[in-house]
Amino acid sequence: MILLSLQKKIIRPLTLLIRRTHNQSVIINESDGIRNIILHDEKTKNSLSLNMMNNLIEAINANKEDISLRAIVLSAKGNVFSAGHNLKELQVSDGIEQHKLIFRKSTELMQSIIQSPVPVIAKVNGFATAAGCQLVATCDMIICSDTSKFSTPGANFGIFCSTPGIAIGRSVPKSRAMYMLLTGKPISAQEAYDSGLVTKVVSAEKLDDEVLNIIDQIKQKSRSVITLGKHFFYKQIKLDLLDAYKLGEEVMVNNINMNDGQEGIRSFVEKRKAHWSHK
Repeated sequence: MILLSLQKKIIRPLTLLIRRTHNQSVIINESDGIRNIILHDEKTKNSLSLNMMNNLIEAINANKEDISLRAIVLSAKGNVFSAGHNLKELQVSDGIEQHKLIFRKSTELMQSIIQSPVPVIAKVNGFATAAGCQLVATCDMIICSDTSKFSTPGANFGIFCSTPGIAIGRSVPKSRAMYMLLTGKPISAQEAYDSGLVTKVVSAEKLDDEVLNIIDQIKQKSRSVITLGKHFFYKQIKLDLLDAYKLGEEVMVNNINMNDGQEGIRSFVEKRKAHWSHK
């Protein structure tokens, strides 16, 4: 079911879009340049079923070239951000091709976050586990409440968290990643912050305000420059040091010669606020 309701605002319309399937819901609301995507399936602890992943990919990719879109926020209803893959879809009776489809779809979901032209921020107030932890770790920034927890407990159930470990291993030091993967024990919000897994830890009461404060800072920048910078970051991180610098030289030259690159230089020299075209 799709419900669209429009309400005029001073600058942009408020759009409320609700998508539901027979197993789970993803709620999307968009206002003032922020798209909020809410996992809304408490019955399965917001598991990343095939349908849920399809809904998330669609929500992340929708109208992503619209220059009014400045940030995407992933959050969840309930005290579990996501329990990871729905194990009912991973039984032998489902067949190997179905299993392959699920993990390809998971990879597609993670890629949609990385390839999004705007920052994707995870707003976590609960437990993110297994592929749910992978989803969080893949986001550009993670803001969590001080009661949140993170784990990769797959080995406890006979399925090592191999794909979640890809995201975790690129976010935290090896010893912390291996602790999470080998023991399956959860780490606290503070431990996640100390390890570099999350960006900031605040009280649950301040979580919404902290995310909005960060997005306000992002919205003061040129969208086109943010997009260029985000895409370059993920490209260079896969390269060796010298190749990264070579690519960086090219990107810097391209950035300077963009309209907003030149506008930024002029505004600095003229000591005035920049007027971004976002193109």
